Amino acid sequence: QVQLVESGGGLVQAGGSLRLACAASGRTFGIRTMGWFRQAPGKEREFVAAISWRGGSTNYADSVKGRFTISRDNAKSTVYLQMNSLKAEDTAVYYCAASMSVNYYSRSAGTYDYWGQGTQVTVSS
Repeated sequence: QVQLVESGGGLVQAGGSLRLACAASGRTFGIRTMGWFRQAPGKEREFVAAISWRGGSTNYADSVKGRFTISRDNAKSTVYLQMNSLKAEDTAVYYCAASMSVNYYSRSAGTYDYWGQGTQVTVSS
């Protein structure tokens, strides 16, 4: 089992920045990929970014490419999502996820095995 706990959400004005963190515990040695997803009210959960837990390779949704950066600190078993130039349409609950099997190309929520509780990000325009 892997436990994931997100932090860092909040309210920010458009154009501002936030950094989310996701601390992993438990069987972290088995993690292959960590990802961030988000879900806005009335919409499906969508892929934001993913990172290879060992190699650090990354993958981004087109909607956040150039604005968001995913990174990880293996010593702390923590993955981060630095969000810059935030827009109102980035408002959502952001979820951290871990996969024990798929690589960082995977954008499907169904391929991730463990999920955090989510953290709210609200961008005011």
